[in-house]
Amino acid sequence: MNNPAQAAGIGTQYSMGSPRALQLLQAARDLQPVLRERAAQCKSQRKVPAETIADFHAAGFFKILQSEQYGGYQMDPQVFYAVGLELAKACMSSAWVLGVVAVHNWQMNLFDPQASVDVWGDDPTVLVSSSYAPMGMVTPVDGGFMLSGRWSFSSGCEHCKWVFLGAVIPTEEAPWDMENYSTFLLPRDDYSIEQNWDVVGLQGTGSHDIVVDNVFVPEHHVHRMREDRGGEKHRNKAPLYRLPFMQVFSRAVCNASLGAVEGVLENYIEVAKTRIAGPVPMKDDPSAKKVAADTKADIEYMKLMMFSSFDKLMEAARSDNEVPLVERAVFRYETSKVTDQCLALSSRMLKAAGSGAIRNNSALLAQHQDIFASQAHIANISEPFSINLGGMLFGQPSTDSSL
Repeated sequence: MNNPAQAAGIGTQYSMGSPRALQLLQAARDLQPVLRERAAQCKSQRKVPAETIADFHAAGFFKILQSEQYGGYQMDPQVFYAVGLELAKACMSSAWVLGVVAVHNWQMNLFDPQASVDVWGDDPTVLVSSSYAPMGMVTPVDGGFMLSGRWSFSSGCEHCKWVFLGAVIPTEEAPWDMENYSTFLLPRDDYSIEQNWDVVGLQGTGSHDIVVDNVFVPEHHVHRMREDRGGEKHRNKAPLYRLPFMQVFSRAVCNASLGAVEGVLENYIEVAKTRIAGPVPMKDDPSAKKVAADTKADIEYMKLMMFSSFDKLMEAARSDNEVPLVERAVFRYETSKVTDQCLALSSRMLKAAGSGAIRNNSALLAQHQDIFASQAHIANISEPFSINLGGMLFGQPSTDSSL
């Protein structure tokens, strides 16, 4: 392979062959042994260790999608996703937190510019967590809104000084209409964290509840999703910040599953080297070989599919064109299916690895439980996206306002 991006295993058109991209990928690979060593600590403490967050900062991972104005690298999301894949092979919780926290550095560019000044004016390394479910109660007031509510699943919130929270802005005509869905930006002093993260997988993400009690949110701290449609609001911004929000974010929450299942395959191969499967070594068992081959092929297909689809989105943004709605619906369904497929592959390997794989100290089992837990995120529940796409193929209007 002459193309350094292809040599790195990421066959994309844009930026992947740059020296910085390759440095970031190598930094992620270099961190894998460290993340494996910290995996037990991450799980038991129910949060990514502060040392790991510091390592991510030092490596520049949080800068990948951040604007150059605030010291970021402003690189294509493909670089960001490729780094996440490498990290997830070693620790899915750590990769998950990077994915859903660092992607907020991209979303900040969809707000009024003053919001970025407020968050990063004194310290461009400040992090933002999120919980996008429309759980907030909103009251319009002069200059902004009063917000109250409780939001769950704010991954990495203990490492962050700000939060994005989802809510619907009521109007006289429509007290509750998802067309008015918005993201509200709040500083740490305006919310509390209730530590209630007790789950079967992804324990290290520390996805606790966020509680808000009637606080004022100024208008420039509100991102109205509907204003992104058509691209007019962001026409003069860099192509990176003209991408559809949900296409970028949904990839951030399935990416770790894909990296993790690659890690499962690596561990499965290690098991096969020493396990006796009945009368023959597992490495000589035809059925065990087929599981490995099928898994490898399916992983590579999913990577190719997602990078190819995102290249089309980036190409459209660069040429100031809009990807057709039905094609975006295809991309959205493809992304939502990734976790389903990863869980199926992990289940198959877990079964083929034999009784040792169900022990509590089994790396295969721990990774499997993490992938299982990732299915709980609404962006990874594929059925609604399949129904919407099927309806569109039958000539019906889209029911997904986030496309």
